[in-house]
Amino acid sequence: MILNQVLSKHHARGYVTILTGLLLLVALFCVGMWAQPSRPASPSVQSSTPAAAVPAQPGATHELTAVDLEAFLDGLMPAQIEREDVAGAVIAVVKDGQVIFAKGYGYSDMAKRTPVTPDSTLFRPGSISKLFTWTSVMQLVEQGKLDLNRDVNDYLDFKIPPAFGKPITLGNIMTHTSGFEETGKDLFVKDAQHMGSLEYYVKNHIPERIFPPGEVPAYSNYATALAGYIVQRVSGKPFERYVAENIFTPLEMNRTTFVQPLPEDLKPLMSNGYERASSDPKPFEFVEAFPAGSVSTTARDMCNFMIAHLQNGQFGSVQILRPETAALMHSQAFDADDRLSGMAHGFYEESANGHRIIGHAGDTEAFHSDLHLILDSNVGFFVSYNSAGKGEISPRTVLFEKFRDRYFPYTEPPPGKIENAKANAASIAGLYISSRRFESSFLKLTSLLGQNKVFENSDGTISIDPFKGPNGQLLKFEEISPLLYREVHGRAQVGFKRDRNGRLQFELDWPFFVFQRVGFSENKYFNYTLAIFGLIMVVLTVLLWPVGALIRKHYGRPLDLNPLERKLRLGVRLVCILFICFFGGWLAVLAIALASISAINALAPWIIFLGILGVLSAFGSLLVCVNAFRTWSTPNRWIWTKLHETALALGCLGLVWFAITWNLMNFNIHY
Repeated sequence: MILNQVLSKHHARGYVTILTGLLLLVALFCVGMWAQPSRPASPSVQSSTPAAAVPAQPGATHELTAVDLEAFLDGLMPAQIEREDVAGAVIAVVKDGQVIFAKGYGYSDMAKRTPVTPDSTLFRPGSISKLFTWTSVMQLVEQGKLDLNRDVNDYLDFKIPPAFGKPITLGNIMTHTSGFEETGKDLFVKDAQHMGSLEYYVKNHIPERIFPPGEVPAYSNYATALAGYIVQRVSGKPFERYVAENIFTPLEMNRTTFVQPLPEDLKPLMSNGYERASSDPKPFEFVEAFPAGSVSTTARDMCNFMIAHLQNGQFGSVQILRPETAALMHSQAFDADDRLSGMAHGFYEESANGHRIIGHAGDTEAFHSDLHLILDSNVGFFVSYNSAGKGEISPRTVLFEKFRDRYFPYTEPPPGKIENAKANAASIAGLYISSRRFESSFLKLTSLLGQNKVFENSDGTISIDPFKGPNGQLLKFEEISPLLYREVHGRAQVGFKRDRNGRLQFELDWPFFVFQRVGFSENKYFNYTLAIFGLIMVVLTVLLWPVGALIRKHYGRPLDLNPLERKLRLGVRLVCILFICFFGGWLAVLAIALASISAINALAPWIIFLGILGVLSAFGSLLVCVNAFRTWSTPNRWIWTKLHETALALGCLGLVWFAITWNLMNFNIHY
């Protein structure tokens, strides 16, 4: 991890450099950096389609057929998974109600060299599982048992606390506009023994509401789990059983389940998950908020689900949704910017290349998946990788873009002439935070670390750090209409607008959250400056304490202080040590949280301990300020001593500001 690498790199420079860089380490921790791995052996390929013919000629018009598709993917996938250090992947494509392609690439078990197959290798598609939850909700809507516009509290045996004078509805939940903050605790748990029931999860992890419902998109796993619990209560069946009986069985998805751990007959089919193919496999991931992301499935089973949605709820002779219900589910229900894609009922729009596309992505620690429905062409595309790989850009993103451009080619119209383009770019420059964020716990710190910087380039385009292309370079966006930008030589768009409160925000191609401009008090550069300055002062004060004593002893120059001044001086140094322990402790907590996705669940004792340490440090800062004042009021004190004590007092106050602003001592263990 980057924390270990940076600490190791600077070890020889001494503890001063390490400790004064603590905040920089925290700011870097989420980037993640690993040593360059060795490449895996060339993977094998297992196919359910015949061998491909000669690939189509470059520049030719490509018809979406099994032969052409296999030629295309066979030329792309083996090289991609080797280059990106991915263990294996599976791809399935349906068209006009038929499976035209389903194929596995690479391995489900690197050690045993078990090949991935489309019909007998289980993958974990993460949040694509939500689509089954939303489909279940729509089934109950068409039966008259649920109302998308009714207060969800009417369906619950507990209450979501009131806020903003408006109730949350299932319609809000399905468009990710419930207004909940993000939550992290117990989303994933270590093993089956730590799994709680769905009822326990939704009743004991209620997030704070930070936006009025129906106004600001902010992706929420908790809200999806809540919808699953409503399905369970209204249907009178455990959620996983309801989905199995009403979706999986009718669609002949015989190797698909929400159950954790897996049933015995499916366990041998489960693919290992990896960070990279060259790393050790990860254990099976247990999702406590399971309606939001616990499905295990095969690509072949997912074909049936895609066909049903592309055929207005029909699969063969079975109808899992009425046509009008399916049409409603696929229709746009919310948009934060009417110039860009919006949210359907659970699906989100990702229209491109002149076609309306809806879909959903899904990620666990190990598995990374996409499902896309190109509605007007009756085409469905599913892909899942069992490794994150090493690239900055997800391989699945590159894959679908190449698929889309090959079979649905499109030339973007040239941008119009924009007056005051440079002034517009300058007006939107600044730092932005995601609406999908933590607010009430120490994890608010991720909002600081995750701030995106919008800036103007010399050629009048804008870039948004850290959004990059496959080449690792920041993308450039040119203005194509007032405050609407398109990727230069690309398709991605960014739209800027002001919300109802006048706050500037922007939306990318993902309509389930927006980025909101930060104020000065939350500006990362201001906060970094406060924290780094404060840490430098407390660390130098502690380090120079014994050094000064040795120098005075060597020259026979004892401190000329009265007993009160000596006590104050000692107290100030102890406060500095408290601050070092406080921020060092939070650094250790962040390292623990990075160890695995479930490690975050065990941080409650740390949060309480560090909160106490923080409060002591904050009160101790008063002592530091008193000492600085007395230093200036005491005659004949050395000017450098006065300046040091003053700078130390300001540094401690800055650290207290930082700790309060980012919830580092608020004792909230419901994160």
